[in-house]
Amino acid sequence: MFTLNGQTIKYDRAWTHPDTGVQYPANWMRLTSLAEKQAVGLVEVETPVAQVYDQRFYWGVDNPKQLDDVTDDDGNTTTGLKTLWKAKQNEIASSLLAPSDWRVIKAQETSTTMASEWTTYRAAVRTACNARQTEIDACADVEALRELLFGSATITQAQTDADGYEVVDDDGNTVMETVANPAIATAWPAEVA
Repeated sequence: MFTLNGQTIKYDRAWTHPDTGVQYPANWMRLTSLAEKQAVGLVEVETPVAQVYDQRFYWGVDNPKQLDDVTDDDGNTTTGLKTLWKAKQNEIASSLLAPSDWRVIKAQETSTTMASEWTTYRAAVRTACNARQTEIDACADVEALRELLFGSATITQAQTDADGYEVVDDDGNTVMETVANPAIATAWPAEVA
């Protein structure tokens, strides 16, 4: 992000230099080097982390979208994130099952059985879908839902002993360990080879 005299200069927008009156076209910011920007007085500033948010789950910084469905007095229902993401799990399951649908049809039409690894895989997809939807329903807030669906597969945490106390090394530093993230959704099964 760049500023000039405390004013933010945005990419893809024409602007006029407040001191010189020179007009710059909308593509000027994209076409110039850092040195050229600095030469006209632009100052590069770091974008504050607080301004970054996940648009799938938030309307803006610290403004989460609605988690649950809400019905107003007129009977109009506004769909919440849980319903949207549960429907997305159905779409994913359908896309995972679709390539092997022909195997089910062939088995029915020819009165034969489908290979057990495909039956097992298809059942595992449906089980994973149901588990993921249950996990979505259990989320208490928007951040928990975001972590469930898009959090890191592993987390680093303090190692604990059998009694639950943090383990420290000889220098008195807490020993850290990388473990599977317990807040992550059930994994989809691996496709049959």
